[in-house]
Amino acid sequence: MINQARASAPSQAARDAELASAKAIRGGDDEDDRTPGGSGSGAKKWRDTGVYVDGKPMGVLCFGELPITLKPVWMEEKMSAEKEPGSNDPGYKIVYQRRYRFTDYLKALGVDLNKVKEIQVPGPRFSETIIASGKDLRGKAGKDFMFRFGAEIGGKPIPVVPDDFGNGMSPDKISTVMVYIDKKPPVLVPNEGLELDGKPVTNVPYYGDPLRGGVRLYSDDKLALVIKRPLLRQTKPEPSTDGVTRYKLWSLMEAQHVDTAKILEGWVLRGERRTEKLTREELMSVTFEMGEKEKNEMLLGDKKHHASAIAFHSRHIKPEELPQIRPEETN
Repeated sequence: MINQARASAPSQAARDAELASAKAIRGGDDEDDRTPGGSGSGAKKWRDTGVYVDGKPMGVLCFGELPITLKPVWMEEKMSAEKEPGSNDPGYKIVYQRRYRFTDYLKALGVDLNKVKEIQVPGPRFSETIIASGKDLRGKAGKDFMFRFGAEIGGKPIPVVPDDFGNGMSPDKISTVMVYIDKKPPVLVPNEGLELDGKPVTNVPYYGDPLRGGVRLYSDDKLALVIKRPLLRQTKPEPSTDGVTRYKLWSLMEAQHVDTAKILEGWVLRGERRTEKLTREELMSVTFEMGEKEKNEMLLGDKKHHASAIAFHSRHIKPEELPQIRPEETN
């Protein structure tokens, strides 16, 4: 009996730590979830494309928050172009479209592909869920299983599914990405949706309501914390002489058990771009105030940098490592 108790204790501690981590990342429940018809229902519930591994939030699939190590796959495509009379112009031009491999994305998040049991990528409805085994993902066709963004460098993520991959589904948008390693995956009921242990899936299995809103903080490309107003109501603000409520970013992160020991710099994300770099020293002293209630942003420091997310790194990022935007993509 003593041996059994000792054996079970670490498992319980691990479960408690996992729950505490999930609670911190959630950042508190959205205020409009408490009222009927609020953004907690319908399409708005899935407006942010969260990525989960065994129910643990790892990030949000949007262009500006992609891991810094993830590089695009450039695909050549022909686009019609005007042909000058009497010229030898082909009547088209070659353009390059960016795609991203799911396998590369998961590796960038630190996921061991050899341990993946299944990946599920639902579309607008759970009845339109791409389901592929770990073997499918690791196979030859898995390299052609990709995603792109509706506006190339922004917009909703869209799946690019090779023929005869997984269960053959190919929805026109991605609402979430769920990867299973140790947990039991839900099953797809044709024309109905996902079920887990005979019960319909309406949220994120093993997590709950999907990630939505807030200012997201990343540590070496992995989601570490989501800052929302409910979390700040539990946080002591800095002394103020002008009536503006401000909080110290570093203190908040440490209070929420974000590992700050190795952070060397942070990048402010705004409009899906990394716009300003802050040193460790600046991060340790900077304060912030929240933006307008309907906006998911914070105003950092005296310069009031608008930030929709912040990416922290334990190494210095070189300029050439930042996402490279082609001139034609800015039109």
